[in-house]
Amino acid sequence: MLFFTKLKNLTLSYILFSSIFSITSMFSVANASGEALKLDDFKLVFSEEFDRFLSISPWGKNGSRWMAHTPWNGDFGDAKFSNPKNGFPFTVHEGILRIEARKNSEGKWKSGLLAANPKTPDFQLRNGYFEARMKLPHGRGVWPAFWLIGVDRSNYTAEIDVVEHYGHWPDRFSSKYHIWRAKFGGVNTNNYIRTYVPEGSLSNEFHTYGVLLEPEQLIYYFDRKEIWKVPRPKEFSMNFYPLVNLALGSGWPIDETPNPSYLWIDYVKAYSPK
Repeated sequence: MLFFTKLKNLTLSYILFSSIFSITSMFSVANASGEALKLDDFKLVFSEEFDRFLSISPWGKNGSRWMAHTPWNGDFGDAKFSNPKNGFPFTVHEGILRIEARKNSEGKWKSGLLAANPKTPDFQLRNGYFEARMKLPHGRGVWPAFWLIGVDRSNYTAEIDVVEHYGHWPDRFSSKYHIWRAKFGGVNTNNYIRTYVPEGSLSNEFHTYGVLLEPEQLIYYFDRKEIWKVPRPKEFSMNFYPLVNLALGSGWPIDETPNPSYLWIDYVKAYSPK
């Protein structure tokens, strides 16, 4: 069934339910002209500014701040996420982290992912603001993202996608949330918004992407201006931790993807209410 409705600051929204795929979905369109974020009532509790040695290991077993794979071993996309090596896929220069995607000598794509080590509690928040400042790659097939995962995955997976960009559409990015229940015999829930920007601006300059987790709602920001506000699902009553990655594909062909491709990250920060 298909329903249409008007939403404040949104031009169009629809709700789609498909019993075939056991998915409940919502989609909206917006622009980045909402209310500006104020952090006066927040305190910085975590800051990764990439101005020193990158603390990372393949699986976080040495107490590293970051790990190079999803903690549940759920890597994805058409480029394999690589264990960190000297110069690939992560390099740090003058306070900027570069994640590189490229083909190896066998023609196979490799890339990189950072996941906060779940054993590091200071990088987890139930309520607060997460933000990353990034310059996204350009080109068809690139699929960078900054996202959050809820710590309790025993009955479902709670996911907040602060930004997800498909290089086939250089004039927009998506913000989403998901509740993945199908694995446990339930129905998945997906809700997302597309934000339109001047074409090429996401890869030509740095922007900030953030989400505020409040007890009753989620508020998404682009360059610290509100783009989306949604009720917080009851399944999101837990701590979340951040991930950032340069994936490829997501159903799009990668035969025209620039080799190499780069995601540039200035910082990842988390703020809690004072």
